[in-house]
Amino acid sequence: MANSAQSDSTQLAAYVADKLAEHVTDVVLSPGSRNSPLAYALLARRDIRVHVRIDERSAAFTALGLARVQHRHVGVVMTSGTAVANTYPAVIEAHMSHTPIAIVSADRPERLVGTGASQTIWQQGIFGRYAATQQVTQVGDALSFDADQVHINVAFDTPLVPETLPEQVGTPRRVGPGRLRPSEGRGAADTGPAGAVDHGEVEVDLTLNTLVIAGDEAWEVPGLEHVPTIAEPTAPTPFHQVHPLAARFFTQDEVAVSHDGGDFAASTKPDQVIVVGHPTLHRDVMALLADNTIEVIGITRTETVTGNPDKVGSRVKVSGQPTDTWLKICEAAGDVGADTVRKALGDEEFGFTGLHVAAAVCDTLAVGDTLVLGSSNPVRDASLVGMPFDGVSTYSARGAAGIDGTISQAVGVALATQSLHPDEIRAPRTVALVGDLTFLHDAGGLLIGPDQPRPGNLTIVVANDNGGGIFETLEVGAESVRDNFEQAFGTPHDADIESIAAGFGAAYRRAESIEELTGALLDGVDKPEPVVVIEAVTTRATRRALSERLKK
Repeated sequence: MANSAQSDSTQLAAYVADKLAEHVTDVVLSPGSRNSPLAYALLARRDIRVHVRIDERSAAFTALGLARVQHRHVGVVMTSGTAVANTYPAVIEAHMSHTPIAIVSADRPERLVGTGASQTIWQQGIFGRYAATQQVTQVGDALSFDADQVHINVAFDTPLVPETLPEQVGTPRRVGPGRLRPSEGRGAADTGPAGAVDHGEVEVDLTLNTLVIAGDEAWEVPGLEHVPTIAEPTAPTPFHQVHPLAARFFTQDEVAVSHDGGDFAASTKPDQVIVVGHPTLHRDVMALLADNTIEVIGITRTETVTGNPDKVGSRVKVSGQPTDTWLKICEAAGDVGADTVRKALGDEEFGFTGLHVAAAVCDTLAVGDTLVLGSSNPVRDASLVGMPFDGVSTYSARGAAGIDGTISQAVGVALATQSLHPDEIRAPRTVALVGDLTFLHDAGGLLIGPDQPRPGNLTIVVANDNGGGIFETLEVGAESVRDNFEQAFGTPHDADIESIAAGFGAAYRRAESIEELTGALLDGVDKPEPVVVIEAVTTRATRRALSERLKK
């Protein structure tokens, strides 16, 4: 009887691992007893790379980072109970950003659910609308990877440990980005979401003054290549890039501008704005989309439609082309925005801020680098100093826009990126720009055990202003409510970043000026280390004044 039960758990785990191998190349495994059959089965496979993380939350976000680069499911395997719940934030971000991920949870047999058995909760349906549960109790139960977010809940009965380790199976493989088994009608190179939605075609007359707003999940839409575009850092680099600070001009009917040495009054309000993807960063941009005198056209390949557009489509049929006058107006407005930022960066009264850190990071990027941007100030600062630009792959968690799991995602992105270039002598460079709270929130993402796949060239720049710098620029930072600011929003911590980095085995550098930071970043290009944390010691005392300067 014992042998039969043992065979059942071992065979069930082998079956699930075999199905996973059809769709994934990487699995992030967290230790546990109930999922031990899966651990044995996965470690026996030559065609799946197994990463081990002791924290399920970190494991899930590491998988999310891998998946952002691979554009296919990455598995996350954990034991029963709250271990499953720890993956919930990553599942939400995956759902909101349309990133594939497969949560594989071990569970007790159904007879033990609700009995008070150790580490037993109601796991079926735990992710609600974010991922439907597929219950697996025996070999042959159907498993589908058609959805972007997959939850496979496997009920294992005892005994859980085989008498001997399973034999090695599968063949090592090198696979580029794309799904291993595409859904019907989709090619392996198709990097769009599995649940892509075709909203049809929208006719666009480009003789009308037209502005494109490109956000996260944007792509190069045929027909819009030469339309002036405000692009967020994770969007493709447009041919006519317009600085985001120019958005305030486009809400006005007429503005005095200078261009090529001449001054003139121009009608700056566009007739139509085309939104591609999911923009979220800049309030002036969102105000532009809310202007009911401007026709807004939403272009999306998912169910997410930003704002309340007058028309929605997935493709455009264009007629005409932008006028030279409109192109000059957009260029001039963009130049004003970029010049405003450059002048502010050169004003010593603001000291060394997160915006200066973003400028140093972006100025030292090179073609072939990968950039990971934390939420809150870093992604916005990167936008203000000129991102995106060609040749740099940029990632940021813009689905739910949380700060959680950013270090783990950066590790996943670095691992996936370098695996695309296994024959290079030096791993491709990945740079993560994060705030101090973002770093502290996920410092455990740096915990990678010995003999585990490790990043070979990851630089994490921590803009440390000792608290929540983003709140300095928001309504809660106003002087009228300032008395409660530090306790509730500023949240100073006085954390020792150097000791934290050392505790996880990462190299450490410190910079207290833009010159020192630039030097540390350039040193890392010539002499890269596997993982280095550069602490940029900044001030947030001037962030509100700096933000006000940028509005002028």
